[in-house]
Order: sequence, then structure tokens, then C-alpha cells
Amino acid sequence: MSTVLTEIRDAIGIITINRPAQLNSLDSATRRAIADACKAFEADDAVRIVVVRGAEGKAFVAGADIAEFAATETLTCAAMHDEWQFTDVIAALRLPVIAMIDGFCLGGGMELAMACDLRFASDRSRFGQPEINLGIIPGAGGTQRLPRLAGEGKAMELILTGDMVSAADAERFGIINAAVPADELEARVMKLAGKIATKSPYTLARAKAAVKATAERPLGDGLRYEQELFVECFNSADGKEGVTAFLEKRKPAFKGA
Repeated sequence: MSTVLTEIRDAIGIITINRPAQLNSLDSATRRAIADACKAFEADDAVRIVVVRGAEGKAFVAGADIAEFAATETLTCAAMHDEWQFTDVIAALRLPVIAMIDGFCLGGGMELAMACDLRFASDRSRFGQPEINLGIIPGAGGTQRLPRLAGEGKAMELILTGDMVSAADAERFGIINAAVPADELEARVMKLAGKIATKSPYTLARAKAAVKATAERPLGDGLRYEQELFVECFNSADGKEGVTAFLEKRKPAFKGA
């Protein structure tokens, strides 16, 4: 059975991490398969947004496969980068990515979710970076992305204690966009994904790039970059179509250029 399943539903590319017996933990093969699925969706013009989910059960992703960790005697930085680059692949996608979280979202699973652009969780979900309990630290973005979402103080607390927090607290800390009843989660996420999928893919990519730039550029540089991307969108075929459709009081027919 494949550890990662993919499907396309109404322009939404869905990636399902399919290791329910292992709480959808991430072994090397699964991490590579996630990266490959993301790249395949990126190259498919039929896909305008990606949703990442875990197979039904107790977890979105409960972390890395610890048994695989135990079998690794030594690790180099080069090997670490190769093994865990899937979070960078997700973050760098031109397409928007939504994490649909139901259940435990821990360690590498939380790092996966934080690499996504939007995060929605069931109210029964639990979040944490418990690596400290194993004598290690987060290594796939936890120490870098969590402070950007929750602030340095709360991120430091979660990383140094290894404690888990509820979905309600994760929403309050800014780690997720919203916590919703479990039986409403899929409908909520797919409705939002469908709404975003109606927008111009050309413009979505540039909107995402502009927002991502806030973490990497001083404000002045970011403002100039935003203006450059605005000009690209304004001059694009989709930009012209959007303005024309508004004036003609009809839905725009975006082509992605």
C-alpha cells in the first residue's frame, strides 16, 4: 500500500499521508513521496491549490518514524537536508497549500503543517514539538517557523518543554487559522480551497510570494518587491480579464497567464 495517496478534485490536489497504523509518522520513503507529489501537482495545470491531510485515525502526522531514527547510527548535515527537504518543497510551491489537521500534529508533522500556507484543525487535534524529550531538537523548520507564527516566547516554551497544546490554544497562539468541529473540518477546508481555486493562478503565485517575502526582507525591500509583483499582475492577461469581468459584471475566466 502506498504511504502517500494523491487525487485531484475540482482543481484541488489532495495529498493523503497514508500510514494510519503508524499514526502517519514520516519515514524516509514517505517524506520523499510527499515532495514528489507536491512537484507533480506544481507541474499540472489542472491543479490550482493543494490540500495535505493524514489518513483517518488518530493523527494528522504524529512525527518522524522513531524506529528509523534508532536505526541511523550517525547523521550528516547533507543527509539531513536531503531527508527533510520536503518541508522546503512545500513552502516553496507556487501553489497555495492548506494543511487539514485532524488528531495529533507533532514534531515533523507540526513542521509539515507550518510549511503550508494555511492550517485548519479539528477541535480534537493536539500540537507540539516534543523532540526535546528524545534529546534532540526540531530539525525541519520548527525552531524557525514556530516563532514566526506564535512569537519567540511561546515558541521557546513549546520547544523547551515538549508540551502539547490543544487546537483551541494553537488557534489562540496563531499556529493555526482556526479550530473547527471534527465533523465540519473537511467541508470547511474544501470550501475554502474551492474558493481559492477560482482565483487567477498567475496572481495567486505572486500574492503568496509577496507575503512570504516578509520573513526574508526588510520592510523597504518587501514593499518594492510587492510593487514589482503588482505591476506583473496588472500587466498580465489575467489582470486585464479580472478588471474587464468586474466592469461587465460577470465571473472572470482566468487562464493563468
